[in-house]
Amino acid sequence: MMAQLSQFRLKGLLILAIVIFAVPLFITNPFHYGLATQIALIAGAVVGLNLLVGFAGQISLGHAGFFGLGAYFSAITTSTYGWSAIPALVVGALGVAIIAWVVGRPILRLKGHYLSMATLAVGFIIAIILNNEREITGGPDGMPVVPFDVFGWELSPFGQYTLFGMEISGDLAWYLFAGVILLVAVWLAQNLIDSPIGRALRSVHGSEVAASVVGVNTAKYKSLVFVISAVYASVMGALYAHYQGFVTPAIAGFDFSIILITMVVLGGMGSTIGVIIGAVVLELLPQLLADFQDMEMVLFGLILMLTMIFMPKGLLPTAANLLAKRRKKSAGGDV
Repeated sequence: MMAQLSQFRLKGLLILAIVIFAVPLFITNPFHYGLATQIALIAGAVVGLNLLVGFAGQISLGHAGFFGLGAYFSAITTSTYGWSAIPALVVGALGVAIIAWVVGRPILRLKGHYLSMATLAVGFIIAIILNNEREITGGPDGMPVVPFDVFGWELSPFGQYTLFGMEISGDLAWYLFAGVILLVAVWLAQNLIDSPIGRALRSVHGSEVAASVVGVNTAKYKSLVFVISAVYASVMGALYAHYQGFVTPAIAGFDFSIILITMVVLGGMGSTIGVIIGAVVLELLPQLLADFQDMEMVLFGLILMLTMIFMPKGLLPTAANLLAKRRKKSAGGDV
């Protein structure tokens, strides 16, 4: 069974890679490249959140706080103190990991709506700090961020680069970079899911009491996956800040936390590729509904509501179940 799941996840990773590298064949507009890059970076954070929500069964309504911490740490250290982007990203992720471990140990003892309120409070605290520390963060007005650099080589959406002898634009280069980062994030998540840690997380999701009875240290694994999901958010937040070239406290706000958790639920909790689809749908829907002006948010909410009513397990799991039923019915008819 585990071998079949591993093969299924490998196929999903290959399909994702094909889609990512095929997208440039269909778009040439810088705006569309920008949207695709943004989707890839946010989807990476959602993959990490899915480990916490979809596999460990722990809710987080303040995860944008960790996204914002990673973004601001990289922005401040590179733009104000002259750090290179890679050390800033790594040190920021380590700092977020420590914060998540310290915060997660007590709040993950809570369950249900108590846990939701606690994680929500963590997100609010981070957003308030980023808003109030004007001298460091720029306050509500935000702050500019220098381009992402790797050993002195700057990656900017406005530059021109050479890849395998071909001249490519900066927006395409950033999209390919973000796509590769997303693939790595998915690969790491899938390896974690198939490891003993992943099996422990699924047991915690199923029943913490039963998991404890068979020797699983539930507090340890819940804290561990909370830290891992926070690191995912921090890394993607840092990259997002460098790509946008500007960052504001809204990136750590409650609204963005709700968007992240909605992407997980919409795509299908426990489905790595599913949550990426959720991120794509939730990012593209406002663009597709923009022509409806005043009715945009009404239609947006209506679509999400109908999706949750008729596809409660999420987009990808529901589609997979329907396909499996059709195949089973077809096989039965052949017999």
